[in-house]
Amino acid sequence: MSGLLTDPSTGSGQAKTVLVTGGTRGIGRAITQALRRDGATVVVHARSDADVTGDLSVPGGAEHVWAKAVAIHGRIDVLINNAGAWIASPVDDAAAWDDGWTANLALNLLAPATLCRLAIEHFQRHGGGVIVNLASRSSHRGDDAEHLAYGAAKGGLLALTKGIARGFARDRILAYAVAPGWVATDLAGPEVAAQAATLPMGQVTPPEDVAEVVAFLASGRSPHTTGATIDITGADYVR
Repeated sequence: MSGLLTDPSTGSGQAKTVLVTGGTRGIGRAITQALRRDGATVVVHARSDADVTGDLSVPGGAEHVWAKAVAIHGRIDVLINNAGAWIASPVDDAAAWDDGWTANLALNLLAPATLCRLAIEHFQRHGGGVIVNLASRSSHRGDDAEHLAYGAAKGGLLALTKGIARGFARDRILAYAVAPGWVATDLAGPEVAAQAATLPMGQVTPPEDVAEVVAFLASGRSPHTTGATIDITGADYVR
């Protein structure tokens, strides 16, 4: 077996083991397919019908998912934090505001942060590893008025990624973020398709574009890119 997601340090070209959260639908499914094409052994997480099942939004959920994933192959080489949700936090409803902030922080920041912590400890024992966090265009510019908490959580994920890259590079731990804009998936609502006419390329980003970038970063073939955020917006948002 050979490819981007095999370990060149082993004579047999042993496949890297990659944990993908939220890996059965949308962007996660495209990522899983790209990783497998490139030679990886993929452990797929989802709430149901996956290699590892578990709810990342509840206390202890991330620890449960990580332990089950490691138990399958004994080692994880790459963590892809893809699972997340665009959860509203309307300003004009105090209860919904509080619930939205709690839910966004739990799923979109705390769960991936906990998985990062567990991955760092694991990678330190195994000579290094790679983390790729799925952030958002909202990480940079904020989100709309109904989703302020989502933008804040994704912004925190971006800061976390940079800190990991800076703090653990000497342990051969690489950390990257990917920040998509509008992405055309089967999970997207009609408002996403309606954006196509407003975008510079005239189309919403296909999930495969995101998957190709994630697969390359997961390979570790550009280690000095660690700490970087790759924007995937079809020039809709540029920095």
